[in-house]
Amino acid sequence: MRTILIIGIGAGDPGQLTLAAAEALGRTDVFFVLDKGAEKQDLIALRQELMGRFARADHRVVEVRDPDRDRTAEGYVRAVDDWRRDRADLLEAAMAEHLADGGTGAFLVWGDPALYDSTLAVVEEIEARGKLDVDHVVVPGVSSVSTLAARHRIGLNRVGRPFLVTTGRRIADGLPPDVDDIVVMLDAHCTFTRHVGEDLDIYWGAYLGTADEILVAGPLAEVAQEIVETRRAARERKGWIMDTYLLRRRDPVAG
Repeated sequence: MRTILIIGIGAGDPGQLTLAAAEALGRTDVFFVLDKGAEKQDLIALRQELMGRFARADHRVVEVRDPDRDRTAEGYVRAVDDWRRDRADLLEAAMAEHLADGGTGAFLVWGDPALYDSTLAVVEEIEARGKLDVDHVVVPGVSSVSTLAARHRIGLNRVGRPFLVTTGRRIADGLPPDVDDIVVMLDAHCTFTRHVGEDLDIYWGAYLGTADEILVAGPLAEVAQEIVETRRAARERKGWIMDTYLLRRRDPVAG
């Protein structure tokens, strides 16, 4: 039996690593790292820093080139499924080659493995194929959503009211009418600009928990363009960006 640890490492600040995650790093034989290209080497650098501080001296690192996702495909869900299958093919082969029976492998997952991350689904697919005798353990981490709220010093919900975590794709045609507080992730197209005519505040953050962290907050109609320009400049400078935001109705829906 091979054991795979799926370890949440927080949104970018090494201080967000939990004691449970540090212990899990310390019992890992092989770390599997998905290489996303030269532009995102600083993502690998954080993982290397954590391994250097908490992993055993004899640990090994296996880098696997992350397959490209077909962004021209007509069906989004199908394209993601194909991409996950390609990941599973590569990682299954890497596990078979580099992780012996009885060994412990690990993935260091940005944020929390249970929130908008594909690692858990990929490992589950590898298990379901039955070619390798694999079991997995999930170690939760501090998500970018929690970090966003902490950095802006706000709560995510208001008294007696829910909040929603969703994606930019899901709010493109409108905000849900019965939720006052909407956390948006995976929005590459600044979809919040479609809602500037609504009575909303926005709390936005990029590179949360890192030295490059950027925060903007205020009435959406006043700061939307500032966020668009700030985001564009940051992406051009670093070659990538990870951001999230909270949209908050200023006049809550009656509950």
